[in-house]
Amino acid sequence: MTPGRWTICALLFFATTVNYMDRQILAILAPLLGREIGWSESDYGLIVTAFQASYALGLVGAGRLIDRIGTRRGYSLAVAFWSLAAMAHAAANSAAGFAWARGALGMGEGGNFPAAVKVVAEWFPKHQRALATGVFNGGSNVGAIIAPLLVPWVTLRWGWRWAFLATGSVGLVWVVVWLAAYREPPVAAEGGGGRHVRWVSLLWKRETLGLMVSRFLTDPVWWFYLYWAPKFLHARHGVTLDQIGPPLVMIYLAADGGSVFGGWLSGWLLKRGWSVNAARKSAILVSAAMVAPIVLAPWASHLWQVVVLLGLATAGHQAWGANIFTIVSDLYPGHAVSSVVGISGFAGSIGGMLAATATGFVLQATGSYVPVFACASGAYFLALLAVHTGSPKLAAVNV
Repeated sequence: MTPGRWTICALLFFATTVNYMDRQILAILAPLLGREIGWSESDYGLIVTAFQASYALGLVGAGRLIDRIGTRRGYSLAVAFWSLAAMAHAAANSAAGFAWARGALGMGEGGNFPAAVKVVAEWFPKHQRALATGVFNGGSNVGAIIAPLLVPWVTLRWGWRWAFLATGSVGLVWVVVWLAAYREPPVAAEGGGGRHVRWVSLLWKRETLGLMVSRFLTDPVWWFYLYWAPKFLHARHGVTLDQIGPPLVMIYLAADGGSVFGGWLSGWLLKRGWSVNAARKSAILVSAAMVAPIVLAPWASHLWQVVVLLGLATAGHQAWGANIFTIVSDLYPGHAVSSVVGISGFAGSIGGMLAATATGFVLQATGSYVPVFACASGAYFLALLAVHTGSPKLAAVNV
């Protein structure tokens, strides 16, 4: 018997939590592995790039695959693949070995969001989709909190290889539970696996282009928080490794709250009689306004002022994400949802790669975070304009 829709949402939440745990391990263990394996800073940069590049490709490929074979099989294949890739890190003994394992991890992890968004579209009515998306998307923040608590504990007791094996095995357990518990709803089973939409026909829809531009502008901001927030706290406020835990936990807890809030807000507006177009875009506008104050971060004089600004900004991003994912299921039929999530996510990953390089050059040349935070502050308003230009009324797309 298939579990209820909120139990299914809980399974999506746990898969997303594991997804972020697996991708966070390397950053946590990087100093230790750098000494033990003997890689350079440039080696580490190539390892990170291998993940981001393969993740971009994985989003497109997995999204396409899931639309063709369905969410039950497609999601389980994605999680099994990335879990085995995570465990494969334990066998690496060189920078090249880690780059190959990281590339495989990115390829598999690209399947998480296309699959999860499609499951929500299959099981939840429109007024609950954004909330359900916000709930499962909160797993990304929980994973980012659990990893720095779990990984050092396992590493200090059994060694770093066991940290990769332990988190990877959790994903394999999830696959067993998913296959045992989940069945696609009859409508999805009839319309999902057999119907085929040409990838190119989706790509050149103006609605798709609007979503791609929006993700290209905003996904890099989230990657910036992940990669540079600890460095910024250290550079501007002297936060050391043994002090970084509480600030990061507070930031990601705020992000979790924002994820649920953003999904709840558009659903609440729908229940009050607002149109889908007005409800989603109003929630996105509120999300953009939450991010805007981050421009003040370089001038904040106290650590916890910065933590509040970063917490508000990450909450705004996650509220944004809950609605931008849901808009895909508002616009496209079920058999195209995963493909469009993958295509737009690919654009976001490319934006993240370019922005990471640009951020490094800006900081190296100027030593100032002011232009970086200024770009982050305004990106969401431009992204909202892109969404509105692509779909002024959020009318269903004929594919």
